[in-house]
Amino acid sequence: MLEQLEPKSVFQFFEEICNIPHGSKNEKKISDYIVHFAEKRGLYCKQDEANNVLIKKAATKGYEAQPTIILQSHIDMVCEKNGNVSHNFETDGLKLSIEQGKIKAKDTTLGADNGIGVAYVLAVLDAQDIDHPALEAVFTTEEEIGMGGAKAFDVSELEGKIFINLDSEEEGEFVIGCCGGNKTDVLLPIVWEDTPQNSVPYLLKITGLKGGHSGSDIHLQRANANKLIGRILFEIFNVYDISVASVMGGEKDNAITREAEAVLLLKQQQVEQIKENINYFNEICAKEYQGVEENIVFSLLPMKENVGQCFSKQTTEKLIAILLLLPYGVETMDLYHNNLVESSSNIGAVKTEEEYVVFCNALRSSVESRKELILQKIKMIAKLTEAEINVKGEYPEWPIKRNSDIERICKQIYHAMYGKQAEIKAIHAGLECGIFSKRMGEEMDMISFGPDISGAHSPDETVDIASVKRVWEFLLAVLGYKM
Repeated sequence: MLEQLEPKSVFQFFEEICNIPHGSKNEKKISDYIVHFAEKRGLYCKQDEANNVLIKKAATKGYEAQPTIILQSHIDMVCEKNGNVSHNFETDGLKLSIEQGKIKAKDTTLGADNGIGVAYVLAVLDAQDIDHPALEAVFTTEEEIGMGGAKAFDVSELEGKIFINLDSEEEGEFVIGCCGGNKTDVLLPIVWEDTPQNSVPYLLKITGLKGGHSGSDIHLQRANANKLIGRILFEIFNVYDISVASVMGGEKDNAITREAEAVLLLKQQQVEQIKENINYFNEICAKEYQGVEENIVFSLLPMKENVGQCFSKQTTEKLIAILLLLPYGVETMDLYHNNLVESSSNIGAVKTEEEYVVFCNALRSSVESRKELILQKIKMIAKLTEAEINVKGEYPEWPIKRNSDIERICKQIYHAMYGKQAEIKAIHAGLECGIFSKRMGEEMDMISFGPDISGAHSPDETVDIASVKRVWEFLLAVLGYKM
């Protein structure tokens, strides 16, 4: 599919990556693929128990005295698909297409975040005709679910003090700082009851939302299907005699939820009235999100399956309260950087299990105390609803470094190549730079950049072909710069 594209080596490696299942916690095959790549080329390689891989390559002639550069990308991807698709991320490769100068995957996430970064690094290591200093290539796992690979990586193996992360998604922007965060789950114990007599099962669905990245897209104020289903349940539960048997929405806490559903048990004589309420609420949401969400669809569909049990009334009341009260969206904006989100929260997934309804939240902030404040709010909601809390996946912020040499060099090269200034920014998303910075010390000089990627963490994800080429040329210019 991609063999005619330039740069040929980058797209060759990217297509090979796309053919290997590599969702978070399923990275063994792609990790082994990278190890085989290194062994075939006679490069130093080390794979750890977390499936992280380190590859080292000696400097080319004339660059032996230049500082060692660390190139870093993560090898896992977010696995999201449209609701009617049977794709199995555990076993199936991605089905690629090219549309209007962009690469996308059919009905699934593409994994350009961060597969294209991995492809860049492999192409550099593979090349025999480019100038560069000594290189240390770091490939990490589980970035998308809490950066577990970066936390487990043995940084004592690294000698370089210049660190280039290739996990950014807007060409011409250089990232020099990011927020920290965690994953906070709320677990509501379920009290089950027998299904009420003379009730019929219906499936309430919300579809058509844009979704997106819970960090980089949170400021766009897109609708979250989990929040909307909480609102509509609140509207009808307090008016009609209904029971709830299940609520499901989203798969990843770091993706804004595009679809959600609830299994309801209704009195047949009330179904038409409830449908009218749902249609009216659909109109309200269309007005609220005018210009942001054009395709919100609420539907109430009869079910053929028998539903033997449902939540107790008290469990349902607590469920609705949690859905309504959990924070979603921007909490605070940075006072010193225009248009930069400081703190946010996203209720990315809701799952009904045997004993609990689980609400999965991604908390982010560039200020540790603000992140703690959001967590305190969620803990209070859990306390009032007699739910449990599970906090995991903590990762630190990446503080901005003043007088950075690699920032200066990148700005200088970018201006020389394109005749314009690059944008220097911090982002409201977690990058592994925060972990490496904290563990390797303040002397580390770090920057992150990448090509244009849109719709990351959703089936709308694309990567711009021309942008990939330009960023490749820029990366080679940076590696070839003599300090």
